Amino acid sequence: MMPAHIGLRLLLIVACSTGTTALSTSAPAFAEEAPASSAEPATEQASGQSPANSDEINPSITLKGSVWRTKPGIVFLKTPVGLMTLSSKTTLKDLRGSQEVSFWVHGSSMAIDIRKRADGSLVHRYLSGPFTTGEDRKLPRWTPEGDQSFHYGTHDARLAALRQGDPVTVEVDDTGTVIGLHDLLFDLQVGQIPAGSSQTHLLLSGTVSKLKSNFIFFRTPVGVINVNAKIGIKNAKVGQTMTLHIHQQHVVADLGPSRAAPPTHRFVTGPLEFATPDRTGVKLWTPEGEQTFPADQGKSVLASAKEGAPITVELDAEGAVVGFHRLN
Repeated sequence: MMPAHIGLRLLLIVACSTGTTALSTSAPAFAEEAPASSAEPATEQASGQSPANSDEINPSITLKGSVWRTKPGIVFLKTPVGLMTLSSKTTLKDLRGSQEVSFWVHGSSMAIDIRKRADGSLVHRYLSGPFTTGEDRKLPRWTPEGDQSFHYGTHDARLAALRQGDPVTVEVDDTGTVIGLHDLLFDLQVGQIPAGSSQTHLLLSGTVSKLKSNFIFFRTPVGVINVNAKIGIKNAKVGQTMTLHIHQQHVVADLGPSRAAPPTHRFVTGPLEFATPDRTGVKLWTPEGEQTFPADQGKSVLASAKEGAPITVELDAEGAVVGFHRLN
């Protein structure tokens, strides 16, 4: 379901009383309170651009967060890509700084794990997705470990009242039982490149719906999210399609005229690594595998650049290098 209007953040609200899901993009009051924040063989030249691996789920997100601070009903998390919040009127009242949050989007499914840092024991697990009837009073759900089924527990009446395809979020325990239906809201922004040790992954496709200062308002199947162009995206235009792929400390953004057409520009961002001692090529990760890009168009930018510093390679529709850019 798409939001009714555009705002600064992505909010996913799950209404426990009806089992329905709604998207909202109204910016909360805390919106600006952010804290400081396997490869194929290399080729000598990118030979055209192609979409991410066809067997990869889109949309998909894998993200971990640590508790930054809390307010009544709201938990602020620091993540490798920026600020994230969770809020609820019925749960999340016991979230502590000693706990870690893991967050996943997998197609139409979502999962949130809250575990103790000390021993990894489960505090809460929330699973969201379309309602599907299973056998023997069990609810089929996607989980990070694969598809599983969960006993209705004491929530038989509420779950049985749902129709096929109705979105619903449940809390489950480690015995495979549904222990609650909750309202749940998350708020995520993409504002920075993850550090090298991060296992962050993100793949989203959609349309540029608005531009303001350095920010790209990006309409995706999971709502309108706010992306900081300083992560390596240049000259985006309203109406263009965009596919954003983040993998550890690498960012790849494809911009094109429409969903049916191939991208007209690709921006590949990652830590600078020269492919040869003479610094004639730069090696970077892409969704299709590691590639080596000739450095001819970037001599002035690369002359004083240190290996390991983030760098962006801009490519045209044929995959030829247009230029190199340093991040702001």
